[in-house]
Amino acid sequence: MTKYANLALLILFPIAWFAPLLRAGLLPIFGLSEISIASGILNLLETDIFLALIVLFFAVIAPLAKTVGLAGIQFGVIPDQHLPKVKFAGKLAMADIFLIALYIVLIKGGIGVGKVETAWGLYLFTFCVIGSLALSFMEEKRPS
Repeated sequence: MTKYANLALLILFPIAWFAPLLRAGLLPIFGLSEISIASGILNLLETDIFLALIVLFFAVIAPLAKTVGLAGIQFGVIPDQHLPKVKFAGKLAMADIFLIALYIVLIKGGIGVGKVETAWGLYLFTFCVIGSLALSFMEEKRPS
């Protein structure tokens, strides 16, 4: 069962990368722009390549590496002794959720003119990362 839940993450993660994480706007009278992980990375590439690469690593590469690595362990392609490395990749992905939440708190509390609303993609991405971590813990408890 956990094998198939992990494989489902290979579908859900890309959806979460393109789903709106939040809607932001300067003033409530103007329309709100939807921001996703993909659009955020593309915008950062124009202004700050280093930060774009950091976000790409934590939001895309780390969760994907963790999910593929766990699938490799579950299907016997990768030895079980690599599970701690796979779990570490999942923890790196959690850092991204913390940063997104921090940005939302800072924007909501610090700017009186702008407006920020969380969107369903933030919940989907959070679910994927936490689900991925839970699956790795379940894999660790599985008898060899």
